[in-house]
Amino acid sequence: MNLRDMMFVSLFAAIIGVMAFFPPIMLPVIPVPITAQTLGVMLAGGVLGARRGGLSLLLFVALVAVGVPLLAGGRGGLGVLLGPGGGYVWAWPIAAFIIGYLVEKNITSLHFFKLLLFNIIGAIIIVYAIGVTYLSFISELPWGPTALSSLIFLPGDLIKAIIASAVVLKINQVYPLIGRDGNGSR
Repeated sequence: MNLRDMMFVSLFAAIIGVMAFFPPIMLPVIPVPITAQTLGVMLAGGVLGARRGGLSLLLFVALVAVGVPLLAGGRGGLGVLLGPGGGYVWAWPIAAFIIGYLVEKNITSLHFFKLLLFNIIGAIIIVYAIGVTYLSFISELPWGPTALSSLIFLPGDLIKAIIASAVVLKINQVYPLIGRDGNGSR
């Protein structure tokens, strides 16, 4: 990994940390807050590609694990990552990697609706599957009702996916960081 890649990985980890300044919205039906940070997950994957996007979220999760308060509401530490919302955060590097992989493989034919589909697959389907499964396991609740309660996040996540798709499309048109050869380098 060269210095430029390290800079972009660190930059996106910082951007996602800054998104924590938007206060979390706690809901009475589920012990996981609504945050703006999933928008950063979508942006990292779509702008940086699979390897760098996934690494930026791995760096972010590692910083949270050692106690840096980068999650919404100024939360950080292993206790947060092992708590009810931990599964969602653990899923972020995987989501960014998947979004980045799909963008890299389709870089020459990207359009808004493809990006929207990629964001839905990575940041909604994958994150929900891992987050709901983890929440169900640690709260000792059946998976079905836990998944049903998580649907409350869907409207906000769809809005974030729409925003991320528009932003990623424009960035990839103006200043693409993902190479046209499809391997994530320029």
